[in-house]
Amino acid sequence: MNKKITKILNRRSYRLKGFDYGKNGAYFITFCTKNRVPYFGEIINQEMILNEMGKIAHQLWSEIPNQFPFAKLENFVVMPDHIHRIIIIDKDSSWDAINRVPTIDPPSTINGGITGIHNPMFHESISRIIRWYKGRTSFEIKKNYSEFYWQRLFYDHIIRNEKAFQNIQRYIENNPKNYIRVKPEES
Repeated sequence: MNKKITKILNRRSYRLKGFDYGKNGAYFITFCTKNRVPYFGEIINQEMILNEMGKIAHQLWSEIPNQFPFAKLENFVVMPDHIHRIIIIDKDSSWDAINRVPTIDPPSTINGGITGIHNPMFHESISRIIRWYKGRTSFEIKKNYSEFYWQRLFYDHIIRNEKAFQNIQRYIENNPKNYIRVKPEES
């Protein structure tokens, strides 16, 4: 097997094994800039002040329902070096079974690359939404700024009940007040 494919298949996944991240539900998502570089602005007096990159990141968030009509947006906050989001997947009963692809099958390969219907990036899921968002923000930001990078992975939490939903909403709302800059470890 191609070394690149082997490396990709052996990456540690932070997703819940066997869970379909394309099914209806509420998800708490966090993703960071590479090396936690504060690209998006700064916290002043416990309030997030967005710079131009932060404004782009904030504005493009509202574009997600245009790209993914089944995605409903809840609380979010753009922080200097990370973003917290609640995304609700709400596919109505007309969602066609053809669009449903299980995420537990191994990716298929064509010409040595990962692609095809078994790759979760190619079906309507949280992963695809985040991939689109990160790609779009990177594209728009790099039109004016050469230095900008996302961390490769993102973190998710499946919100299972109303109490958890409310706790996460409060956490997001209070994040600027509780922010402590995390500096990456020097290597």
